[in-house]
Amino acid sequence: MGTSLQVAGLASGFDWKTFLDQIMEIERAPVQRIAAERAANSQKVGLLDTLGTRLTALKDAANALRSSGVFSQRTVSSTTAGSSWKLAAGSETPLGTYQVAVTQLARPAALPGRPGIAHPLAEEPVDLANLTLATLPLRTGVSAGTFSINGHRITVALTDSLQEAFNAITAATGGDVTASYDSSTDRVTLTSGSGSLMLGAANDTSNFLGAFRLGNSGTASATSAAALGSVKLNAPLASGNFAADLAADAEGNGTFTINGVNLAYNVNTDSLAAVLRRINESGAGVNATYDATADRVLLTNQVTGDLGITATDTTGGLLSALGLADGPGLVRGRDAEFSINGGETLRSASNTLTAAVHGISGLSVTADTEAVQSITVGGDTGAMRARIDTFIARFNEVQQFIDAQTQISSDGKGKMTLAPLAANREIQDWARSLRSLAFTGISGLTGSVARLNDLGFDFKRGSNELELADTAKLSGMLADSNSAVAEFFGKAEVGFSARLEEFVSRISTQNKDQQARINVSSNGLAEQISAIERRLDQQRQLMEAAFLQMERAQATIKQQQSALDGMFASK
Repeated sequence: MGTSLQVAGLASGFDWKTFLDQIMEIERAPVQRIAAERAANSQKVGLLDTLGTRLTALKDAANALRSSGVFSQRTVSSTTAGSSWKLAAGSETPLGTYQVAVTQLARPAALPGRPGIAHPLAEEPVDLANLTLATLPLRTGVSAGTFSINGHRITVALTDSLQEAFNAITAATGGDVTASYDSSTDRVTLTSGSGSLMLGAANDTSNFLGAFRLGNSGTASATSAAALGSVKLNAPLASGNFAADLAADAEGNGTFTINGVNLAYNVNTDSLAAVLRRINESGAGVNATYDATADRVLLTNQVTGDLGITATDTTGGLLSALGLADGPGLVRGRDAEFSINGGETLRSASNTLTAAVHGISGLSVTADTEAVQSITVGGDTGAMRARIDTFIARFNEVQQFIDAQTQISSDGKGKMTLAPLAANREIQDWARSLRSLAFTGISGLTGSVARLNDLGFDFKRGSNELELADTAKLSGMLADSNSAVAEFFGKAEVGFSARLEEFVSRISTQNKDQQARINVSSNGLAEQISAIERRLDQQRQLMEAAFLQMERAQATIKQQQSALDGMFASK
């Protein structure tokens, strides 16, 4: 029976559970009020945290204004339209216009090797039948296919010998064109008996003519434009098709020096490509290349100027084989020659003309043409203005935020609406102090700028925000008196940025203290809510127990009534 009485009003007919819910709802009204107060506190903490973020951004923007060199940045430009000269100026570069006349560009020295270092295709006695197209040491290998002479198509395969290719030319042209090879010049010659010779067609598929460096001459014959034998760049040196003996030791080792840097090689394992790469990556200060057209190696200084190059075999004879030991000799480099503002001729080993040679601090001119150009160095007012604009924007963001979160407004019926921080007088004091700081004069400065107003700034009419009221004034100060602007913002301890940083740091601390106090209050409110909820839970349990007791009593009375009714009915 006890379980059935858990249903409210089963015996009494009274819905006491709904009654209890209504009573508890009334009793819980303080909880709702306290919870609303706690939610308001949470909102205030969030707003104060946002304000702290904006204050930090303002401080960072102010500090950026006192960074070294902000108000001494330079722009540099040439009056020559489309100039390819590269220009740079440092903060110490004097303002002004400089006429730079470059009469000679610097170039690097070079040490060319002797041309024709490769072995020819064949030596006397020449047996063209033993020279296979696929293995000829040509600069560019022959590809199989067809090529044209006098409109006749000749087909070659890589397995053909050079003699077979020559025979095919004669056969295709009906005996009119003959081909020959001269081992003394290492060249091929085509000769037409009919007096005309036209090489190549648009639909040729073999590069035979190009591989043998044959081109139209407008005559009845054509001869290879250069010797045909070429060094094999990626083969071991010993099989690299060099004309001269490499003269390495028994194990194939050898050494040489370039500009005093020792380099080693092995003719059995190192290729010419590997040796050239080793030279380039060493500290010799030269670039080594292989010129396939002239069949020679070339050393070029990595820097310009009239500087020497020395290359000497130590052991072995690689440099001799490369033609560097007995080549044409050093092609001297040269220095750049220039003048500034019509002055004396100056010299520079580099085409980058710096203060080290012309004496103008921070100015660098990299010339790539011989010309006269006017170079203008000015203050970088754009970069200065950008920093100031950022500061003004951050200042206004703080003011806008405080204004929005502390405002009190009313509708047409006089109903007042308070922003979340409207009652926080301390925050309003921060905003007033910040505005005062913006226009308070700074003593102890030697320049003509003592307050933001001196730069053309003022408050917007009817607003707490800053605006640039006099653009010309700011532009003039940045262009002509940027040292005074730099002193105003950047002077240690007393400059505007230092004062603003101290102020923002102080109110940021106060801001965090406020958040801490509100959080403590919110924690207390949470404890109050918990205490009320515990009391209400106990109260409900007591009232439920009383109503259950009432239900049991009502059930007992009904049972007794039913028994009495039964007794009287039986009589």
